[in-house]
This record gives sequence, structure tokens and C-alpha cells, in this order.
Amino acid sequence: MSTVSVTKENWWALVLGGVATLIFGVAAVFWPGLTLLTLLYLFSAYVLISGVVNIFAGLGIAGKVDSWFLPIILGAFELGVGVYLLRHPHAAFKTFVLLIGFTLIARGIIELVDTFLVGRPSKALGYISGVIALVAGVVILFAKPEQGVAFVWILGVYALVVGTVRIAEISSLNDILR
Repeated sequence: MSTVSVTKENWWALVLGGVATLIFGVAAVFWPGLTLLTLLYLFSAYVLISGVVNIFAGLGIAGKVDSWFLPIILGAFELGVGVYLLRHPHAAFKTFVLLIGFTLIARGIIELVDTFLVGRPSKALGYISGVIALVAGVVILFAKPEQGVAFVWILGVYALVVGTVRIAEISSLNDILR
């Protein structure tokens, strides 16, 4: 969870989103025999969790922050992607790649806009997370199908870096939580 401007009411979203992202990253990078179907289920679970967290966090800040609707939009998009992938587990590899790429691009754009408009405990970490998501999404979209292993590594490294960044933002919360 990274698109929400952190408040006293929703700091938990940042923690939960960071942990979910890290778990997905560890599975993608360190699971050597990972099959495409397993990756699809892992990514589906990740975006479903992220979508629910984003929606609840956005609703929690409704009326308190001008950009409260951004995490709700991202959460709805992520839920849609997760449900689609679970209902179509044998989707073509190209479809899977497109959904992942567009999900990361959407996340990156929304994180950058939210960081710019409202701010976060650490603006630098917000911008870093947004740029990394955007770049990873674009790289994944332009990856060639025969680069399957590279695709998994890009996705896993993205998740490890961004999950760490989100959890690192917790150290910036001291002023907010007091």
C-alpha cells in the first residue's frame, strides 16, 4: 500500500501493503522452479490483497485528504486484474504480461500523483516507489516472450525494492503517529 497519504487512521495500510509486496517479491525471486501458473496465482493474490487494502485505506481518508479517491481507483483496478486472472488461470502469457505491466504503470502514476499532490511521510521514498513501479511496468510491457526468466526477475526485484521502501516509510511516521 503506497498510494495513500498516511494518516493516524491508515498507517496500517502502508505496513500491510509493504509486507504483501515483500512476500510476493521473495516468492518470485527465490522460487527457482516457479511455473507460469504459480506466478499467476501469486500475482493474483498480491493484487487482490493490495486492492482491498487500497480501497479500505482510501475510504478511511475520505474527506481528510484531497486525493482520497486515488487509492480507491487503484484498488478497484487491482481487484479487477486479480479477479480476471483467477477466473482465467490459463490466460495467454502475453495477456498476463500486459496486465502486470499496466498494473505497475497505473500504480506508478498514481503513487507519483499522490506524492506530488498530498505528500507522504517521506516524499523521496514516494517518488522512488512511483518511478520504480512505472519503469518496471514499461520494461515488462516491452519484454520479449522468450525472456520469461527476466520477466520474473524484474517483477520479483520490483516487489522486493518497493516492499522495502514501503516498510522504510514507517520510520518516517513518528511525527504522524504522535
